[in-house]
Amino acid sequence: MDKEDRLRDPEYFSGSSSSDDDDIEEHLRLLGHSDDIDGYLASRILHLDMNQPRPAQLLDEVSFEGIVRYITSGKARKIITMVGAGISTSAGIPDFRTPDSGLYARIAEEYPDVGNPTDLFSMNYFRMNPKPFFKLAKDLLKSQSFRPTPCHYFIKLLESKGLLLRHYTQNIDTLERKAGVNSDLLVEAHGSFASSTCLSCGLRYDQAWMEKKVHEMDVVTCERPDCHGIVKPDIVFFGESLPERFSGLVFQDFPFCDLLIIMGTSLQVQPFASLVNQVPETTPRLLINMEVVGNEGGNDFILRLMGRGGMDFSSERRYRDVAEIGSCDAGCSKLAEALGWK
Repeated sequence: MDKEDRLRDPEYFSGSSSSDDDDIEEHLRLLGHSDDIDGYLASRILHLDMNQPRPAQLLDEVSFEGIVRYITSGKARKIITMVGAGISTSAGIPDFRTPDSGLYARIAEEYPDVGNPTDLFSMNYFRMNPKPFFKLAKDLLKSQSFRPTPCHYFIKLLESKGLLLRHYTQNIDTLERKAGVNSDLLVEAHGSFASSTCLSCGLRYDQAWMEKKVHEMDVVTCERPDCHGIVKPDIVFFGESLPERFSGLVFQDFPFCDLLIIMGTSLQVQPFASLVNQVPETTPRLLINMEVVGNEGGNDFILRLMGRGGMDFSSERRYRDVAEIGSCDAGCSKLAEALGWK
């Protein structure tokens, strides 16, 4: 069979071919699909996807009750929790993106001179004008007024039961620490207010020091007599690398996770959002959230091949993803009660 005959073969684009883009384009032209290449490719990909064997289903039922039975059966012994700002809103700490009440909305209203609310968390802007950030930090560091939520204590309960492999959080509020979660099990992906570092000399300070100084000074500076550099809380700003602890433990933890619980996050910020795809393909995943998230491309063959596919809560092929829609506190309380832990 010569090359043109091969290109005319309807099964030429089988998903295993190493052909270059020019060959694929010629294949589509010869078959009369050049006017709708995207549509044709989508149909072929769907055909291939439906013929892929589905991974083994570990849940006896793809439901909240199935998750409960999976845990009580003793099959979930290495649980990873992934959380965002939504687990702290009931403590009075705003999330970032909720219209009108989220942190970005508050920044836009209270700091009109800041062109983009995200600028307050930009290293370039912080170095030029740190005052707006420290003004905001005064509100975020009212330590006596913020208490851990039922969701935070549920995470601690998982630890107490010996089931928590690791807790990954996007939050900078340190409420997991206040709930008593062991720091060895805690990964603060975006840093936190637990410590601060002088940008000039590298001297480090603890949270109590920053909480005191942020209410005494417009811009918190180093106490070393020969320095006086700006002291920045160890939270990750735009333009900064994530903590080494995050990147180091991801590859150590996620391949061994046997249940992933995702709570209070929009799953919009990378690389944190992509962690949902780092667990084994058979590992059940439970989302506890006010809305369904993370399902973009959940049943998309190509995205999954690239390691970017999301969760699948609704297709006939779903086998491990469960969504419990509502507040994180309510979801955790419901789960704890169903497990007989209340």
